[in-house]
Amino acid sequence: MKKNRPADSIQDLQFFGEFGGVNPSIADSSTFTYLAGKTMGEVFEGIREGCYLYSRHTNPSTSYLGQALAQMEYTKGSILSSSGMGAITPTLLQLCNSGDEIISSRTIYGGTYAFMKNYLPKFNIKTTFVNTTNTYQIEKAITKKTKVIYCETMSNPLLEISDIESISTIAKSHNIKLVIDNTFTPLIFSPAKLGADIVIHSLTKFINGTSDTVGGVICSDEEFIESMIDVNSGSSMLLGPVMDSMRAASILKNLRTLHLRMKKHSDNAMYLSKKFKKDGLRVIYPGLDEHPQHELMKQQMNDGFGFGGMFVIDTKTKEKANKLMEEMQNANLGYLAVSLGFYKTLFSAPGLSTSSEIPEDERETMGLSDGLVRISIGLDNDIERTYLTMIRCMKNVEIL
Repeated sequence: MKKNRPADSIQDLQFFGEFGGVNPSIADSSTFTYLAGKTMGEVFEGIREGCYLYSRHTNPSTSYLGQALAQMEYTKGSILSSSGMGAITPTLLQLCNSGDEIISSRTIYGGTYAFMKNYLPKFNIKTTFVNTTNTYQIEKAITKKTKVIYCETMSNPLLEISDIESISTIAKSHNIKLVIDNTFTPLIFSPAKLGADIVIHSLTKFINGTSDTVGGVICSDEEFIESMIDVNSGSSMLLGPVMDSMRAASILKNLRTLHLRMKKHSDNAMYLSKKFKKDGLRVIYPGLDEHPQHELMKQQMNDGFGFGGMFVIDTKTKEKANKLMEEMQNANLGYLAVSLGFYKTLFSAPGLSTSSEIPEDERETMGLSDGLVRISIGLDNDIERTYLTMIRCMKNVEIL
């Protein structure tokens, strides 16, 4: 894990446009023509490969981006979707049938939690939520019906780090698929190299980086990706969470700077976390020595990209959390908004927003209080200036 090869895959991207352009041409077509009726029939039967059929299936523009993301994640294939949830939901539906079970991290994105907790039971699919930083809890939850173990490399919003290598060993010993959401840590972690079977991203976040596009990707081996886009039984094909070719081309351009952006996000987050800790605030950031999984992350992360651009501060109450975010927005530090990975700073109180789908008693059990403020630090050039402005905001609302 001590090589920068994920960045090399980005730096080495080379796609030529139709007329020699330095950016690949955009395939602005929903459907594709054939010179022979026989060829179309063979494509539908799965006999003929390498032909574009219909953009809900694949498209040259989405293929370019998918190829780049698969290389970045060390997988053989990928399939794009119109959102992060559009990647998560068909993946789980492809892997599970009625009567099957999932083991999931208790701290995950609220939309993922709601899908597993409230929606999948319609199909008689049960989810058991555990602390995936404790492998004993995972092993204890496994039954003969378990088909999937699901977690986030860095959890949303408590920034817990799961031991992907150890979880992978457990999953493989029981013939269970390990699905990892790597949205918070692109390039920082390479879950497939750590043993994950399927790696998912919300492209909306760090990978795109400009908060103008919603998208997702599923990265896995060729067999699984082919099953997802099978015209007769593939969840991605039949449920239709397709990405538009224009959006795919836009994300591909932004992907080319991801390695540089992740370093800056991480540097800024580390600087602020250390400063706020010294000021006496409770700060959650895996780059700090006292973080419970700090050493684990150092062992499994890739060198050169830092510990991520997300950190959490505890304001103690939801009233102070709301006042602080309003103060920071008024001071032009960023935006009171959900999501992350933008070049400007974004902040939200996850207990009142992105994790609100999780029942209050369960949030309390996992330590997700209403006073927590999740900060996705931007690409601020003068981070000391940012720090001093944040301190003024904290003093204005009597947090310090």
